[in-house]
Amino acid sequence: MTWRRFGGDRGQAFPIYVVLAAGLLFAALAYFTIGKAAIVRSNAQGAADAAALAAAREARDTLLPGVNLATLSPEEWDQVLLGNRFDASADACAAAQDFAAMNDATVECSPSGTRFTVRSMTNGTVGDSVVPGTSGKRGGADATAEIVPRCHVKAGESGGDGGSGPTPEPPGPIKFSCAKGVVVDYDPAQPRVWRSLAAVLFDIRLID
Repeated sequence: MTWRRFGGDRGQAFPIYVVLAAGLLFAALAYFTIGKAAIVRSNAQGAADAAALAAAREARDTLLPGVNLATLSPEEWDQVLLGNRFDASADACAAAQDFAAMNDATVECSPSGTRFTVRSMTNGTVGDSVVPGTSGKRGGADATAEIVPRCHVKAGESGGDGGSGPTPEPPGPIKFSCAKGVVVDYDPAQPRVWRSLAAVLFDIRLID
């Protein structure tokens, strides 16, 4: 009589179960790593975007020393609107670094005229990983923000001659024609804080 050994099939199948379980565990860890890497990369891009916008905003809100809005002629206002009177000093990049720090990242900032390009690097990493080459990796991203004028000096709408005769008459009120048909008045006799006026005259946007 032949006796069958019950449980023999189970003994042979057990290694297969172990291999399958190990494979599933590895796949789960790999997906987790990929997801975490995507989050780190997203954090880096968010930090870069915020830092670039902060740098451009700081430059837009700060004019060169000695610029007196109350004495500017329409031609000089044209230069302001072209971005030729912004103080793109270290303060702009310092603002970028401050915003990056709030997003747990560091940045390198490169100003160029009315554009500010930053390269961010997250302080946080992917951590330990089963995916080769990803352990301890930090996220990096680039972003560029630009100051864009939305207004121009409205022709024939400014008072004062700004320079004729021995005692030049100070420039009169200036009218700006802006996007969407908006007209902005500036009266040197009742000057506005530049920061609030700049927010009306200029847009700040991210560019590719």
